[in-house]
Amino acid sequence: MSRKVNWKTAWDIARAPLRQFLALSLSALLVSLVGCSSASAPTGGGGGGGGTGNVATISVNGGPGAGTQFAYGNGAFTSVTICVPGSTTQCQTINGILVDTGSYGLRIENSALTLSLPQQTDASNNPIVECGLFGSGFTWGPVQTADFSIAGESAKSLPIQVMGSPGFPDTETTGAAATCAAGEAGVQGVDLNSVDSLGANGILGVGNFAEDCGTACTQSGASNPGIYNSCPTAATCASANEPVASQVVNPVVKFATDNNGVVVKLPAVNGETTTVNGSLIFGIGTESNNGLGSATIFDVDTTMGNFTTVSDGQTLTDAGFLDTGSEALFFLNTATTGLPACPDAGFTQLYCPAANAGLSAMNEGFSNGNSGTVSFTVGNAEALINSSDNAISILGGLGETTSNALFFDWGLPFFYGANVFVAIDGATTPGGTGPYVAY
Repeated sequence: MSRKVNWKTAWDIARAPLRQFLALSLSALLVSLVGCSSASAPTGGGGGGGGTGNVATISVNGGPGAGTQFAYGNGAFTSVTICVPGSTTQCQTINGILVDTGSYGLRIENSALTLSLPQQTDASNNPIVECGLFGSGFTWGPVQTADFSIAGESAKSLPIQVMGSPGFPDTETTGAAATCAAGEAGVQGVDLNSVDSLGANGILGVGNFAEDCGTACTQSGASNPGIYNSCPTAATCASANEPVASQVVNPVVKFATDNNGVVVKLPAVNGETTTVNGSLIFGIGTESNNGLGSATIFDVDTTMGNFTTVSDGQTLTDAGFLDTGSEALFFLNTATTGLPACPDAGFTQLYCPAANAGLSAMNEGFSNGNSGTVSFTVGNAEALINSSDNAISILGGLGETTSNALFFDWGLPFFYGANVFVAIDGATTPGGTGPYVAY
């Protein structure tokens, strides 16, 4: 997914010169919001569902595990339809798909998939299997091909990742599967290859870039990051060269129109509430409903997709980013903010002030000179998480890596009450060429 970072990953990983997908910051923690029963049917709740034209409905509603111990706090969900390529009858609509502006491409949990999709293979007819390293864990699964549609948009023969496929178990003790499970640079997260562990039936990555790796994965030898792997057998997977055209891709760039970016539109949330519904609008300046209007454009760097954030006397150059895949605002540390971390084990990377704290930070474009101040509030995370509400606007956590580098992750709370534009790298828009974000 994105090359972004959150509380469970290291900044040096996120700064690797490839488009790694490192979002989804608190899924392992917040899936324990409420209840004790098993998750609902894979194609059931957490939809968001529906939508027409260039507008898909999104919903912050706990996801497929709403009402159970697998509920997902501050996750924006939608539904997608996939078909066997070329077929109009072998199709499936899957709800509970997490919308993630910090990643690129469609990933579906195998347990939520009822279709048999074509497997991508290399020149030797070996299956291609992908390793995805996220801030909260890893995904492992084959690259397959599907026709894709959402609202009124569609993309044909889209490479996607199928997570948790039994034909390629992530429990292998040798080869690329074992390397993937071990994480990168010693950072190991949660196994995200099930609906329960991810808290979603899949991930829809609609961030600033097209492919999830780019030219780095076309290289040979040590320069190849090993995201894509050739697998003669499940136990003998090894790093493979993956052409850019074959990589898991942001579906938006494959649309016939409305293909230069997205707009995330969610209503304001005053503290917390059970559910809110909003829109994922495709295109920027392509229709009457996706114009930039008076939004300020913040260009982002073309390697990381980041801008600069100034907060509590810290100038975080190229270390600020917007990401619906992060469930909180992750920023700085207790020493710089003066906010106490939560005392209980498992919550120590979240802030727990005794009373709600009003704060502000200033975002600056990577190079275009635009700037703007954002005011926000941080509440007591333990009290918030132990409620039954799924949409929480005042959830905050520490933005500090294991190597003590500071960052500012504007997670889903930032998106409440805002129209946020995400322009894709190289795409032409009325606000200039992407990549940029605007609000």
